[in-house]
Amino acid sequence: MTTTATNMISVRLASAVRGAAFAVAAALLTTAPAAAQTSIARQWDEAILSAIRIDTPRPPVHARNLYHVSAAMYDAWAAYDATARGQFVDEKHTAGDVAAARDEAIAYAAYRVLSDRYQLSHSPLASQQIFDDLLGAQGYDKNVTTTVGDSPAAVGNRIAQQILDGTLNDGSNEANNYADPTGYTAVNTPMLTGFATPTDQIYAPLADPNRWQPLYVEAFTNQNGIVDGSNLQQYIAPHWGPVTPFSMQSASGPYSWSDVDPGPQPHLGGVGDAEYRDQAMTMLRLSNSLDPSQGPGAEMVNLSPAVNGNRVLGTYDSQGYASNPVTGQPYADNFVKRADYGRVLAEFWADGPHSETPPGHWNVLANEVSDDPRLTRQIGGDGPELDRLEWDVKMYLALNGAVHDAAIAAWGLKREYDSARPITMIRYMGHLGQSSDPNLPSYDPLGLPLEDGLVELITLDSVSPGGKHRNVYDNVNRDHNGDYFPFFNEVELVGKLAVHAWAQPPADPATEFGGTDWILAENWLPYQMENFVSPAFPGYISGHSTFSRAAAEVLALFTGSEYFPGGLGELTFTPDFLKFEDGPTEALTLQWATYFDAADEAGVSRLWGGIHPPMDDLPGRIIGDWVGRQAFATARNRFLGVPEPAVRAQAGILAVVLVLGTMRPRGGERLGERATQKST
Repeated sequence: MTTTATNMISVRLASAVRGAAFAVAAALLTTAPAAAQTSIARQWDEAILSAIRIDTPRPPVHARNLYHVSAAMYDAWAAYDATARGQFVDEKHTAGDVAAARDEAIAYAAYRVLSDRYQLSHSPLASQQIFDDLLGAQGYDKNVTTTVGDSPAAVGNRIAQQILDGTLNDGSNEANNYADPTGYTAVNTPMLTGFATPTDQIYAPLADPNRWQPLYVEAFTNQNGIVDGSNLQQYIAPHWGPVTPFSMQSASGPYSWSDVDPGPQPHLGGVGDAEYRDQAMTMLRLSNSLDPSQGPGAEMVNLSPAVNGNRVLGTYDSQGYASNPVTGQPYADNFVKRADYGRVLAEFWADGPHSETPPGHWNVLANEVSDDPRLTRQIGGDGPELDRLEWDVKMYLALNGAVHDAAIAAWGLKREYDSARPITMIRYMGHLGQSSDPNLPSYDPLGLPLEDGLVELITLDSVSPGGKHRNVYDNVNRDHNGDYFPFFNEVELVGKLAVHAWAQPPADPATEFGGTDWILAENWLPYQMENFVSPAFPGYISGHSTFSRAAAEVLALFTGSEYFPGGLGELTFTPDFLKFEDGPTEALTLQWATYFDAADEAGVSRLWGGIHPPMDDLPGRIIGDWVGRQAFATARNRFLGVPEPAVRAQAGILAVVLVLGTMRPRGGERLGERATQKST
């Protein structure tokens, strides 16, 4: 099965001879009722995913909304269960038809939360239409607003209202549409990405190359050749670190994530200088591998789980798997061009505009895992098999509680350390010059190191017509529309640094790919759309990595196995998949044995996309692991009715070993033993 060329991707884990195969479903649940076997909770999860796709991509906000609507549905379900404890509201009710009462209470609880929250969205009327149509298709009247009494509608409405009231002052500043109340101001001059510069057209100094720099993500060129910026980035959610979490708690403070604070990132010219430089070069090498027709991008790499995956947490070292644990057979080889792999990986996990963002992406994946007929719906792989509604409401609480906490941790650390993105790192160092040889031109100890074939000094001969670096001249003198403007002559380029990297977006992305060529270091761009370039917040730590590992941890614990159903998750992409440019050159299949392998590749995708260096990715994975385990422990104790004091973590380790100690989802180790090891 294959993907279609769309950013609105939904992944379906389907039965296939080779294992759990992913397929893309373009249809979104909006006005039509879901299939009979689809739970009412699943329908509302699909509804919020549809609303996220037409909203501004604000991952922390979407993670919070996913968590709160999940909690509303779970609390409505738990109201008719003698054992389970609610997350926000712990009422108990009876009904002659419990199944019907639960459906109705869940529908009203979800509807009220979503209707309130998406008044603040980019498309409030369109979002509300999704919610109205779904509630009506389910047979319920949106005009039933009572919160008084024991009717299922009143129970659902009351739960929603208590959640909305109880979370209004949780630190998100929802009352002011999540605006920053802290007065954050970037220390650096914004970068004009449509011109070859680390800052603006007059090369204003960069205050601190280790700090985040906002971008003008679009530009236009006046008749006199002056480039003007538009759409200046505004930092998304710099105040999110103190938001009230689902389960995350620190013994040392001051924040819920303080126990797993990894400390500052490497600094250019300071502590970690060598690592900073190495990581800038790593980003350039990956950029230089994005051409399927030449160089390292044309080399073949094996994506098979036999060699790819099974990494030690916090490393890139793949150990692979000797065999599929379900079939007992070795995983078949899966060779593809390196450039196709990197480009597909970058776009599939991009989760930018028009996507469900990383928190929603993992809801899509979890839903399709739940749909797989080979899955036995037993929490932790043990105990009674659950009906689909109970499975869904419990999974959503654990999963979306985890991604909510992941957002708090990641965005808290982003604000704490305010780190630069790769576009700032590379353009700034490239503007300074080369740091390899003080006897050569353009020496600066903070510049880029020279490397033959990757980073080279421009000479008059090399930039003249027919010269090795001539594309630098052609590339730098065309604006973002491809129109020629004489920004630089050949003499002005002499002594500057050329990098062999992705040559930037092609004129016709539908039929062409940018490839790699020599460009000015100060003109380097990530592998992204020109109207996006880089997210509007600091890099360290990676939200993708934190979200993904937290979600993968929940899926492994919840299902009782780290492996995809059948021991293999697959997603095939046809040659028309890419949006940034044409490709891949031939059909390509991503493969993962485990949820952790998929999460790792979500993190790696941001390196290929030029969005994060490794120093953002690996700490995010470690923190996500901690977040996911805490979230699952908290959720499971809710399911079991364990009193509140036993749910909270102590000193950064999970105290709720009683519900974990009998499970062995990976490596034969007891999770009770794992849970007592702090992941730092």
